[in-house]
Amino acid sequence: MAGFLRRPEGRRRPKPGVRSFAAQAFALQMVMLLVLIVAAGTVLVLQTRSNSLADARHRTRSVAESFASAPGTAAALDSRDPTAVLQPRAEEARKRTGVAFVVVYRPDGIRLTHPDTGLIGRHVIGPYRQAARGRSFTEVVAASRGPAVDSVVPVFRTDGSVAGVVDVAITLETVNAMVMDQLPVLLGGVGGALVLATCGAVWASRRLRRQTHGLGHVGLTRMYEHHDAVLHSVREGVLVVSGEGRLLLANDEARRLLDLPADAEGRRIDDLGLEPRVAGLLYSGRVASDEVLPAGDRLLIANTRLTDRAGGPAGSVTTLRDTTELRALSGRVEEAQERLRLLYDAGVRVGTTLDVVRTAEELAEVAVPRFADLVTVELLEPVLRGGEPTDMADMRRAVNLGDSVDPPVFPVGGRVTWLPGTPMAVALESGHAVLETDLATHHWRVRSPETAGRILDHGIRSLIAVPMRARGVLLGLADFWRTDRRGPFEDEDVSLAEELVARAAVSVDNARRYTHAHGVAVSLQRSLLPRGRPEQDALEVAHRYLPAQAGVGGDWFDVIPLPGARVALVVGDVVGHGLHAAATMGRLRTAVLNFSALDLPPDEILVHLDELVARIDQDRSAEADPITGATCLYAIYDPAGGCCTVARAGHPGPALVHPDGTVHFPEVPASPPLGLAAGLPVDTTELRLAPESLLVLYTDGLVAERDRDIGTGLALLRDTLAGRPGRSPEETCRAVIDALLPARPSDDVALLVARTRLLDPADVVGWDVPSDSASVARVRAACARQLDAWGLQEVGFDTELMLSELVTNAIRYGSDPIRVRLLRDRATLICEVCDGSSTSPHPRRAALTDEGGRGLFLVAQLARRWGTRYTPHGKVIWTEQPLHGDKEPQLDRDLGDLLLDQWDDEPP
Repeated sequence: MAGFLRRPEGRRRPKPGVRSFAAQAFALQMVMLLVLIVAAGTVLVLQTRSNSLADARHRTRSVAESFASAPGTAAALDSRDPTAVLQPRAEEARKRTGVAFVVVYRPDGIRLTHPDTGLIGRHVIGPYRQAARGRSFTEVVAASRGPAVDSVVPVFRTDGSVAGVVDVAITLETVNAMVMDQLPVLLGGVGGALVLATCGAVWASRRLRRQTHGLGHVGLTRMYEHHDAVLHSVREGVLVVSGEGRLLLANDEARRLLDLPADAEGRRIDDLGLEPRVAGLLYSGRVASDEVLPAGDRLLIANTRLTDRAGGPAGSVTTLRDTTELRALSGRVEEAQERLRLLYDAGVRVGTTLDVVRTAEELAEVAVPRFADLVTVELLEPVLRGGEPTDMADMRRAVNLGDSVDPPVFPVGGRVTWLPGTPMAVALESGHAVLETDLATHHWRVRSPETAGRILDHGIRSLIAVPMRARGVLLGLADFWRTDRRGPFEDEDVSLAEELVARAAVSVDNARRYTHAHGVAVSLQRSLLPRGRPEQDALEVAHRYLPAQAGVGGDWFDVIPLPGARVALVVGDVVGHGLHAAATMGRLRTAVLNFSALDLPPDEILVHLDELVARIDQDRSAEADPITGATCLYAIYDPAGGCCTVARAGHPGPALVHPDGTVHFPEVPASPPLGLAAGLPVDTTELRLAPESLLVLYTDGLVAERDRDIGTGLALLRDTLAGRPGRSPEETCRAVIDALLPARPSDDVALLVARTRLLDPADVVGWDVPSDSASVARVRAACARQLDAWGLQEVGFDTELMLSELVTNAIRYGSDPIRVRLLRDRATLICEVCDGSSTSPHPRRAALTDEGGRGLFLVAQLARRWGTRYTPHGKVIWTEQPLHGDKEPQLDRDLGDLLLDQWDDEPP
């Protein structure tokens, strides 16, 4: 039992009482061993002495008999000088045999031989008469040399008479010397026995302490009593089986459960007549946990553990529990477990997406076929759109899911109206689930016989209708149907159906709220993006914007016509998602439009945007979701020379598709994102674009995904753009979106594709103007000739007036070099006057008595638009006019005559 009923692993230090007990037991054991060893040693010494005496008796007797019966001994006794014959022989025999003396004497006791020759002829001392009468004997006598073992043997003549006596003796001193010679061996043996006994006692004591885990005799007694009480009083059977398959222990409950015989302990398992599965488990020596075993009319739960895992002997311990009483409840337990698994699966699988209809479908997928054969879900129409539900709103079928291909219910998408008295109508009115165990006996057949007939003919017999409510608001109705193939719904099923619908209702309401917020954000985002394509002839443009599935972001793009037939292309991205990102995007787009109206270069526009984003961050520093930056790429394309100036702040660079279909990504210096530049300058790059080139601008959501890095995305974009020369921007947008975007993008995407055009060289003319007032007339004349060549005589007068005023201003107030350029596009005539001064003219309203100040006023009245832009080498004053007289000058005639009369007198 001590080997099988072990303490848990981990040795505890024994208590002082335990140590005292162990020491006392060891001391007592050592005393007993010492007494036993001393007694054994004494016995060995006495035994050795006894053996030595016996050996002395035997030796003396043998020597005496051998000498007495030796040939010539009897004749020598009868000779004239027996001493002379026998003395040498006796001494030789004494020395050879190691005895004390060999003495021969006559029957009358007179010595004939003796080691001490002085004693020859003298009478012996001691008994000899028995030998003289013919009898041999051995005894301890007091000899002349001390006590000795003496053997006396008669010497017989041939006629049987005694001729003499032979006396051989060994002294006790010699016998003791023999004993002393053996004493070291004896003492060594005793000492070795003592050492071995001590080591054995120590080993046994330690092993006993280890086996008892430091318990004393009281603890061992108590532990045995406890184990015995537990084994015989617990309601579980306990079986201990050895590694050879023999039953070592069985408590009372095990004997009762298995009907074991009285002599079962010690027998092999296969000899006990047990059930095959029970015997197999006990004999196999494998680990088992809660294994169900039949034993007669009982159902047992067995747990088996091996006993050699913690260093114990080979074998196993098996516990048995009688679960016969639970057999009746097993079906209900399994049913309850299945309900719990169904609820768990509903918690995991329902609401995985923020889509209203998909969430309702997930509810049906969880319930069919584990809970119902058919599930239908009706939702209020505003819920489907993401709106706020109302009690009076229409209800539409959102889900039909069952094991039948064509269930006899309203189709998906159709409007559903329940007649009063039907289970569905009662559930909606009461706000509680309604159970109908047998639809064939329900009175609703009278109200809707046609629908009831189709449902019953399909085999449907039972129904649970559950209103779908979340946060106190009705969202719809879920109906669970069962057919004849399984039993009808019971009262216990109602609570399960309500729990399933309640969990789904929260997810549906979350999806509805998200749909509403997402729709608002998308509407705001799209309202802030360009709705049309501005009229311009420099680029053929196509664009795409795709909001993210998880929420609208801050991506935007813009195409902005600029003076001089130029076009600005803008792509940006605000960090974050949601309404705030969309609103911030709108603010940045508006700022870009305003900065573009000032005709600023790309680097200055990005610097101003950086300051704007930094101020926005400062204004929102106390809020929970401050903006952490934005990115932007700004490019200006000039169709007159095919030059494109590009600058970017934290934004991916453009892709350029050459007319031959090759693709490369131009090197555009990268600047920090907007709001993080801290006043650092922005670098620009000038690209020379051939006609029919494609300039592709995009946000990072196009090339970077959660499962794809930006390098892989750029390589895929290159492959998509390459090898298709002549493809239109619209076709390019479609191909890029199809190739790079997944079905549900995680980030919103803005894509802008522009095909470049160049103005016809015949539509661009220019002249260098000397810094001389006389050159104004020559410029006017050259302008008139060019306009005649273009067939624009109807705008020639106004153009000459404006050009004369601008050139005169440049000569008088500007600096060299001065140059005039005329550009004609599809509907506009553009006049540009360049000079090396950075001073900008400012129009003012002159009084009637003023002699000057009316030139720029005249330009503003004649031109549709005019303005100033600065270049690295000066400024450009430009005007735009419609080609076909779309705008008439709004001049008062008298004021016009006055201006004309004063044209050559004073500068404006």
